[in-house]
Amino acid sequence: MDDIVVIGQLARDLVLVVDEVPGPGGTTPVRERREMLGGKGANIAVGLAQLGAPVALVGVVGDDDTGERLIARAAADGIATEGVVRRPDTGTGLIVDLVADGWRYLEHLPEAVLLREDDLPLDVIAGAAAVVVQLQQPPEVALAAARAARGRVVLDGAPERLADELLARADVVRADHREAELLSGRTIGTADDAVEAARAVLAKGPDLVAFAVDDVGNVFVWDSGELVLPLGDVEVVDTTGGGDSFVAALTFALTRGDGVEEAARRAVEASGDTVAHLGGRPTLTAR
Repeated sequence: MDDIVVIGQLARDLVLVVDEVPGPGGTTPVRERREMLGGKGANIAVGLAQLGAPVALVGVVGDDDTGERLIARAAADGIATEGVVRRPDTGTGLIVDLVADGWRYLEHLPEAVLLREDDLPLDVIAGAAAVVVQLQQPPEVALAAARAARGRVVLDGAPERLADELLARADVVRADHREAELLSGRTIGTADDAVEAARAVLAKGPDLVAFAVDDVGNVFVWDSGELVLPLGDVEVVDTTGGGDSFVAALTFALTRGDGVEEAARRAVEASGDTVAHLGGRPTLTAR
């Protein structure tokens, strides 16, 4: 299989499980604690590596011990890390996933851990069969990466700016409910709403649009068809990383030549697998 490049965030991911979130001045014991390589870009890259794709990660860590450990963990996962920048005088990003009566996320992702245009390995991007661009990065950087790509461009999320320019460069767009409304400029309440919104985004350039719709499921729209896959019977333990595994499996399947419907089903299965356990790190297999 040809190489896939993931451009996105990597951070230290700390998962804390508590019975209840204490109020001001209160304390509560932590029932379970896990630490792992995290961030949306890293999660997608890990999922691709688990599925068997040759994958490279482009992102930023600090010049601290945490950054060094995260790079080593990514390399151990089978990810090429030459594109990971170690930013001087910068602390590596931190994401805290607090699991109690729902999920709460605390993020310390300062501007210094975002990519800059001169961080991008343009030759590596140009040589990849597919490039996943995670849109938590600055829009100008995302657009520079999409312009450099010669293979399939997969956008994940909704940019703050330059949406039309990015959509014109995209082959695949994946967005959650809120992001889908931002991209389309429409309110989405039903599967029919989502299909219409996806058609509006499709008209701006992509070949495939995939929207996750609350209380509905996943909606896929392409030139010659559409598919709505309802939410499965998976017991959701932690939603962290579900979308990342979705993107990894969808990109993997399309890159190896699967049809859209088969790729869509594999993406939904991968997402369901990930939300059934704590933390955003996927546990995918080629099966």
